[in-house]
Amino acid sequence: MNDNRHQDGIHPFPAGMQSREIETNGAKIHVRVGGQGPAVVMLHGFGTTGDMWGHLASALIEDHMVVAPDLRGLGLSSKPDGGYDKKNQAADVWGVLDALGVRTIELVTHDIGIMVGFAVAATHPERVSRWVAIDAPLPGIGPWDQITQDPTMWHFGFGGQDMERLVAGRERIYLDRFWNELSVDPKRFDEAKRQHYAALYAQPGAMRASFAQFLAFSQDAADNRMFLAQGKLQMPVLAFGGEATFGPGIGEVVRCVADNVEDAIIPDCGHWITEEQPQATTDLVVDFLRRAR
Repeated sequence: MNDNRHQDGIHPFPAGMQSREIETNGAKIHVRVGGQGPAVVMLHGFGTTGDMWGHLASALIEDHMVVAPDLRGLGLSSKPDGGYDKKNQAADVWGVLDALGVRTIELVTHDIGIMVGFAVAATHPERVSRWVAIDAPLPGIGPWDQITQDPTMWHFGFGGQDMERLVAGRERIYLDRFWNELSVDPKRFDEAKRQHYAALYAQPGAMRASFAQFLAFSQDAADNRMFLAQGKLQMPVLAFGGEATFGPGIGEVVRCVADNVEDAIIPDCGHWITEEQPQATTDLVVDFLRRAR
């Protein structure tokens, strides 16, 4: 079916994008697929879903096969009890790609999607031709210990039944905190998008799964150090973010895990790059992918 069911006017995807549900690795992954050419896989993070990539998909679909899943537990994907470590979620991604018959990919990742993306690239580096990492750190890598001690990162350890009770019915309030505090101008994350995502995050099990994404960070840190012990990634990597959030530091982090890195900062931008500066984000990604080819 055409994938405008849940996001007409929110993040419109180009005509020809279809929705599929792919069962793999103990989860049912909702994925938007369309176009032909080299496959580009787009991984979202917390506070959004694969719906965030509509603008970029429109720019790439003419010469790419675009694959935009919802991560395990988020969006319209199923919400299993466990499996939220990023190494396991990388297996989700590879399961989706195997089901689609895709061998080699270009990877575009934001927020928690970066963490899944690193595991995707580290587990099958021969299948990832280039990687875009946008505005987030990597557990256990570089300045991770300082990041975890920042009091504004309190949500990393927020989870469990009592926290689920606190947020139940107040998902919008909880999410507003991230959309407001991590943007330069909160109005850029507009009301229609807030309502759209808040409804998705209010689904049964969605906040439990969201908390689980963060509660897995200690396991992710151990896995990342193991990946790094096998050697740095060799594919070209573009690392960028908003100047008000993680943009100034992301190059340092990604150079810890990859040898061939260029970095950039988007001015007048916070964390929500596809909402705050969609054209600048799209231009950076499209230029990198086309130039690399």
